[in-house]
Amino acid sequence: MPAASEVAKSGAPGQVLVAAEGVSIAFRGKPAVENVAIAVHASEIVTLIGPNGAGKTTLARALLGLAPVLAGRVTRKPGLRIGYVPQRFPIDRIIPLSVRRFMSLSEAVPRERAAACLAETGAERLIDAQMCELSGGEFQRVLLARALARDPQLLVLDEPAQAVDFAGAAQLYELITAIRDKRGCGILLISHDLHVVLGASDRVICLNRHVCCEGRPGTVAGHPEYARLFGPKAAASLGIYEHHHDHTHTLSRDVACDGHSHG
Repeated sequence: MPAASEVAKSGAPGQVLVAAEGVSIAFRGKPAVENVAIAVHASEIVTLIGPNGAGKTTLARALLGLAPVLAGRVTRKPGLRIGYVPQRFPIDRIIPLSVRRFMSLSEAVPRERAAACLAETGAERLIDAQMCELSGGEFQRVLLARALARDPQLLVLDEPAQAVDFAGAAQLYELITAIRDKRGCGILLISHDLHVVLGASDRVICLNRHVCCEGRPGTVAGHPEYARLFGPKAAASLGIYEHHHDHTHTLSRDVACDGHSHG
């Protein structure tokens, strides 16, 4: 198999990490997802978009094995290591909880490992800060660092830029791309940040219980189903760029090309 960086540059998909075939799911007795097929490969950023109630989070939970399926099947690479950032992670502001302790809530993470993962997300200075004192952007970077501590082959990020302003969201998605470029992991994004997230994606899947359309960002933005769901002016307002991997990203979000770094 080619190296992760070579796969990213060529645009060729890597190994299938997780896949759903003909999957249907019910939530509270009502159909939530119907006959959906989806796959996420190594070194690929796939984004699920769709209106509220479209079944995006329900589908992601089924892919992770956290929700049962009524029909079809979900397959995962044997021994797949997954890092998951859920849509909501409430923290009780009354209970003291440092970032360092938070990193080890589910499994012990040595301080050196925690510090390295925090540095990878630009949050190294926060290791001794209290979780309740973090800004929205800082909180999301800490959540991402916690997921990275598992050394995941697949990252699943449910609304990772919520409570972050537009500029902060753009930086966060650049960071996510840099992590993919460095680690070669597959990434499944769920987001409503259409103005930013489409340009950061290799492939976009528009979901409204079923798959309405999928493909490269520009293809999906021009699809009639996309216009029907988000309005005829939605694509024109996105300012989508195509992200060709003829370069790599540094974790400071610079672009390194031909041995030089460009800010």
